[in-house]
Amino acid sequence: MPVTLIGLLAAACTTLAFLPQAIKTWRTRSTADLSLPMFLLMTFGVALWMVYGLILGDWPLIVGNGLTLLLSGSILYCKLRYG
Repeated sequence: MPVTLIGLLAAACTTLAFLPQAIKTWRTRSTADLSLPMFLLMTFGVALWMVYGLILGDWPLIVGNGLTLLLSGSILYCKLRYG
């Protein structure tokens, strides 16, 4: 149980780290200062972590990376759409 709690806390921290950038990007539609290669690689990596979590049946990995994928993916979408 303590290991799962550590995983959930880590997932919460890394997921919440994307929230301010996602909110700012949604509000301003400005992505000029964001690196496209970084967000492509990050989003792909998070998707792989989620698949890994699904294979293992590890809920902290699945939930954390699923939410992070939504945030990172939405930022990537804005970057591709608004440049």
